[in-house]
Parts: sequence; structure tokens; C-alpha cells
Amino acid sequence: MSEHPADRRRFKRIAFDARTELIQGPFIWPVKLIDLSLKGLLVECPEPWLGNREQDFSVDIHLSDDVDIRMDVQLTHEDHGQLGFVCRHISLESIERLRRLIEFNLGDPEELERELGALIEA
Repeated sequence: MSEHPADRRRFKRIAFDARTELIQGPFIWPVKLIDLSLKGLLVECPEPWLGNREQDFSVDIHLSDDVDIRMDVQLTHEDHGQLGFVCRHISLESIERLRRLIEFNLGDPEELERELGALIEA
């Protein structure tokens, strides 16, 4: 019997609302952020959607006017009007911001440490 992908997830996803932009080459799509984790994010598919699945994307999550989380991501799935991305690269500054955001939302520092350990193993 095969496992459902959500059952295999090692990273807690947190629902978070922030102005988010998906970027690929000259295209910039404002998107609605559904949730994010240390490993990636899920957004609503923008209209019109002209993204090339074969090329990486960048995503900017604007936490405030002067604080962003930026990561390079790869599209992993497109289902029911949603796009799922896995993080391929993130700067130390952005990962620290993301870590603090997830720690605040999880409310459990031990859980965050487990997730960071799983991220390092991946």
C-alpha cells in the first residue's frame, strides 16, 4: 500500500499571509501564499499562468516593507489551482528569517530543531 505524500512530510507547513511574488525570467506573478515550510511553499496558481516547469523560479515573500524572504524554487506539482514548490537555494539571511517565522508559528522550539535536523539530512 502506498503512502500519501502528506503522510511522508517531515516539515510542518504553516499557513501564512504575506505579499508574495513568483519570478521566472521577465515574468513576475503576484500570488497568494497558502503555506510554507523550511523546505518549500504552496501558492494559488496565478492567471494567466505562463510558467515553464523546466526552469527554476524565484519567490519573494514580503514580511514588511524592508524585510523579505527570497528563495530559488523548483515547481514540483500543480494541482487544483495550486502550485507546490521545493526550495533549491536560500540565503543565510532569508533562512534565518524563515526559521524565526516558523519557530514563532510552531510554538515548540524542539519541533523546530527536529525540522532543522531533517533539513540538514535531506
